[in-house]
Amino acid sequence: MNYEKTNNLIGWLLAISVTVVYMLTADRFSSWWDTGEFIAAAYKLQIVHQPGAPLFLMIQNVFSNLAMGDASRIAFCMNIGSAVCSGLTVLFLFWTITALASKVIRQQTKEAKGWEAALIMLAGVTGAGAYAFSDTFWYSAVESEVYAMSSLCTAAVFWLILKWEKRADEPQADRWLLLIMYIMGLSIGVHLLNLLTIPALALIIYFRRTGKTSLRGISAALLSGIAALAFVLWGIIQYSVRLAAQFDLFFVNHLGLGFGSGVMCFALLLIAALIWGIRYSIHRQKPLLNTALLGVCFVLFGYTSFAMIVIRAHADPPLNNNAPDNVYSFLGYLSREQYSSEPLVKGPSFDAKVLDVAYQTTYKKGEKQYEKMTRQSSYVFDKEMFFPRVYSEKHAEFYRMYLGLRPGETPSFLDNLRFFFSYQLGDMYGRYFLWNFVGRQNDEPKYAGNTSGNWVSGVTATDDARLGGQRDLPVHQYTNPSRNVYYYIPLLVGIAGLIWHFRRDRKHAAIVALLFFFTGIAIVLYLNQSPVQPRERDYAYAGSFYAFSIWIGFGVFAVADLLRRKLSAPVRTVMAGVLCLSGVPLLLLNENFDDHDRSARDLVRHVAHNYLQSCEPNAILFTYADNDTFPLWYLQEVEGVRTDVRIVNLSYLLSHWYVKQLANKVNDAAPVDTSIAFDKVAQGVRDYLPFVDQGISEAVDLDMLLQFMLSDNPTNQLSMQDGSLINYLPAKRIKMAVDKESVLSSGVVPEKWASSIVEEMEWEYSQNYMTRAELALLGIIKSNNWKRPIYFTNYTPAERMAGLSRYLIDEGLVKKLLPVAFDDVDGTGAVNVDRLYELAVHDFEWGNYASQNYVDIDSRNYMDNFVIPDIYERTVQLLNQHGDTERAGHVAVKAASLLPKRIYGAQEAYHYSGVVDTLYKGKRTHIANEIVERHIHFLEGNFRYADALARDKPEALDARSIQYSMAALERYRTILGTAKDERYAAIDDLYNRYRARFFSE
Repeated sequence: MNYEKTNNLIGWLLAISVTVVYMLTADRFSSWWDTGEFIAAAYKLQIVHQPGAPLFLMIQNVFSNLAMGDASRIAFCMNIGSAVCSGLTVLFLFWTITALASKVIRQQTKEAKGWEAALIMLAGVTGAGAYAFSDTFWYSAVESEVYAMSSLCTAAVFWLILKWEKRADEPQADRWLLLIMYIMGLSIGVHLLNLLTIPALALIIYFRRTGKTSLRGISAALLSGIAALAFVLWGIIQYSVRLAAQFDLFFVNHLGLGFGSGVMCFALLLIAALIWGIRYSIHRQKPLLNTALLGVCFVLFGYTSFAMIVIRAHADPPLNNNAPDNVYSFLGYLSREQYSSEPLVKGPSFDAKVLDVAYQTTYKKGEKQYEKMTRQSSYVFDKEMFFPRVYSEKHAEFYRMYLGLRPGETPSFLDNLRFFFSYQLGDMYGRYFLWNFVGRQNDEPKYAGNTSGNWVSGVTATDDARLGGQRDLPVHQYTNPSRNVYYYIPLLVGIAGLIWHFRRDRKHAAIVALLFFFTGIAIVLYLNQSPVQPRERDYAYAGSFYAFSIWIGFGVFAVADLLRRKLSAPVRTVMAGVLCLSGVPLLLLNENFDDHDRSARDLVRHVAHNYLQSCEPNAILFTYADNDTFPLWYLQEVEGVRTDVRIVNLSYLLSHWYVKQLANKVNDAAPVDTSIAFDKVAQGVRDYLPFVDQGISEAVDLDMLLQFMLSDNPTNQLSMQDGSLINYLPAKRIKMAVDKESVLSSGVVPEKWASSIVEEMEWEYSQNYMTRAELALLGIIKSNNWKRPIYFTNYTPAERMAGLSRYLIDEGLVKKLLPVAFDDVDGTGAVNVDRLYELAVHDFEWGNYASQNYVDIDSRNYMDNFVIPDIYERTVQLLNQHGDTERAGHVAVKAASLLPKRIYGAQEAYHYSGVVDTLYKGKRTHIANEIVERHIHFLEGNFRYADALARDKPEALDARSIQYSMAALERYRTILGTAKDERYAAIDDLYNRYRARFFSE
C-alpha cells in the first residue's frame, strides 16, 4: 500500500474510532447552558441568541431526522451530530500533522518510505488522538453546541491551505483558496472563531508565493492577513448589512417605497459590481484581483445561511430572539446590541465616575417608515486608561482583593497590566491550557484559592509546592473522577515537538505558532473578560489547543531523534510510537473517560419536567437565567411536555420584541396580556424609568401608577439635559385591589387559605429604577386578575420580582403568587407544605442522579443549592414542626435515596443533618447510620486537608467549606448526643480538635 492510501486509511480509522467513543459518551438528552436552546431552535428552525448560528441549526435539524419520529431521541441525535463533526475534526488534524511532517521529511529525502512513513503516521495518531481526548474538546464533542462544528471548520480550512500549498504551481490551484473562502463564509453561520485562522493562512500563501522571505515581507503578509480578517469580520458581516440598511432607509423614507426595496437594490448593485469586477479582472488578466473578488463572492455565498434568520423571523416562531425581520433589527442582531461591549483600547477603571453621556441614534421599523431612535449610549469617564483590563464596576471588590488595593485606592496602569498577565492570561487562558496538557484539579469553578479549578499534574512534589496540602489530599478529592492528572507528559511531548519543528522547518513552525497565538492569546486580548464568569470559558480557546496538538504529534519525531544514536530505525520508531501513544492520547483517554462520559446523565431533562409539573394548567412561569429557561424550552418545543405552561423569561422581558411576542399563542399556551399598548414600550420607549421621590407616603394603586408611567403627558415626565422627556417612577409603595370572587372562582388559592385572602395587596418596590421588564411584569399581574396561576422559578433573584416576595408562596422549585396574608397561614410562613410534600415525594423525578459514578458540577450545584435545601431539608423541618413525623419520615427516606455515590462537598453533610435526625426518630436507624458514617469519613478528610493547607498555604484555605464542615459537626453532635456511641465519639473528637484549630478566639 502506498503512502497516500495508508495516510487516508489510518486517518479514517482514527476518525471513526474517536467518533464511536464520542457517541458512546454523548449526552442522551439536553445538557445545561445553551444546548437546550440550540436543540429546541434546531428542531423547529427558530432564532437563537445573538449573533445566531443558522447553518449549525439547519445541519442539526438534519441530524434530528435520525430519531425517526421519537421525540425523546432527538436531542441525542443532535449530540451525535456534534460527535460526527468532532470526529471529522480529528481526521483533518491527523492529515494536517502528516502533511506538515512529510514536508520536513521531504527536505531530507524525496519521499517518505518505510519507517519514516510509519513515524509520520504515529505522529498523526499521537497528535490527533491527544486533541480528540483532551478535556476541552471532548466536552464540546458530546453536546449539541456550536463549538464542535466550529472546530471542524477550523480544521478543514487549515488542512485545505496545506493542500493548496502542495499544488500551488498546478493550473487552477487557486480553487483550493476559493473552497477555503466558501467554508469561511459558511463558518460565519456557526461561529466566528474559524476566521482567526486567516493571518496564519496569509503567512502560508506568502511563504509559498515568494522565493526569498524577509522580515518586511513577513510583516506585510501578517498585516494583510489581519486586514483580511477585519474585512470579513466587520466589512462583510456587519458593514454590508449596515450599507443595506442605509439603502433601505433612503428608499423607504425618502422615495416612499416599501420596506426591503433598498435592500434588494443594494444586493443587485453588489452583485453587479462583483460581476463587473470579475469580468474586468479576466479581460485585463489580473489573476490576484480575480481570486480576491471570487473569494469575496464565496464568502458571501456562505454568509447567505443567515437568510434563514430573516425568513424564520418573519414567521415569528416561539423562539424568535430579537425578531430580526427587517434590516435594522437584523443589524442589531448581528452586532449583539443587547449585550454590553468590553473596552479594548481605551476605557475606564472600575472606580471611574461618569462625566458625560453621548447618545447614539439608529432606526427602527415603524408603520410606514423607519423611525429614528436613541440606542445604547457611550460614556465619558473621569478616569480612563490605555488598554483597560480592570474596568467592570460590579467586580470592584474582586479587583481590589486580587490586586491587593486598599479601599478607595485607584488602580494604576501597572495594576492593570498585572491583572492582564496574572488573571486574564494566567487564570483565564494559561490555566485552561494546562488543564488540557498537564492535568485538572477538579471541575469546580475557580474564583479564588487553591482548592478548586486549578491545574494539577499528579506529581506530588511540584503540586504540593504550588498548591499546598497535596500530601494530605482526602480520598474524596483524590478519587474524584474530575481530577485528571497527566504528569506533565503531554506538555513535555508538545514542547519537544515544538522545538523539533522549529529546528527542522521554521516557516511552518511559525505558521502553527501564529495559529496558536490568534486562537488563544489574541482571543484573551479581544474578549477582555471580567472576572467571576458564570462558568469556565475554556471552550473559547480550543483552536489554540488544536495548534499545540500538532506539536504533540511532532513530539514523536523528537523522541525518535533522542533514540537515534542507540537504536535502529525500526526499534526507535516502535519505541517512540509506544512511548508517545501511551503517554499522551491513551493517558488522556484513560484519565478523562469517567468524567466525560455523559451517557447516564438525565438530570437536566428531569429538572425541566419537575419545573413544569410544579405548575397548574395554563400557568405563567417566570424564569430568569439560562439553566431555568433553556431546559424548559427543550422539553416543550421538542418533546411536547406541558406546552400549556407559558414560559416568560424576565431577562428577555427587558427587550421590546419579547414584550410584543407575549401577545402570541405559543403551542398550547394562551397569549399573555400585559394590559399595556405595545407602542408604550416599543423599542427606544421607556427603556429606563428612574425613581424620583415625590414625597408620596401612602401606597399608590397599581393601575394609577402604570397610567402615570405610561402617560405621554409632559406634566407626568421629566425634562432631560438634551431637552428630551422621560417617564419616571414617582413612588415605591404599591397596592392592588384583589377581586375575591375571581380568586375563589379560579381556584388559584388552596381551600384551607380561602379565609386569608386579602382585600388589597400592598408591597414595597425595591429598586431605584424601573425597566420595561418590571413594567410588563406589573402589567401582566394587573391584567391577569387571577385567571391564570403565576409562578417564579427558585432561580429568580428577589430584586427581579418587583417587590412581590411577601406574596410568593414557596412550593420547592417554584414560588406561586397568591393574594394571601402569609403571616397568618399556619405559622409556616410563605411555604405550602402540603404541596411541597406531594411534589417532593410523589411527583418529582431525579433520574440517574444518585446512581451515576460521577455527577457534573452544574448538576451538583443545582441539587446542593436548590433541591436539597429548598425542597427536602425544608419539608422535613416544616413537617416536624407540625408534628407530622410520618410524612417527614417519607421525605427523609426520599432524600436519602438521592445521595450520589460519592460525596463532593461539605454542603451535603450540613443539609442532610435534619434528614438524618428524622430518620433516627422514625426508627430508620440503618439508613441514618450509613449517612452519618459517610459524612464522618468525608469531614475527617476535609479537615485534615484544611489543616495541611493551613500549614502550607494559609491564604489558600476554603473558609466556606470549613464553616459548612464545622456547622455539620455541631448538628451531628446534637443529633447523636443521646446515643453516645462510636459515631458520636468520632464526631465529638473531630469537633473538639478542629474547632480549637480553626475557630479559637
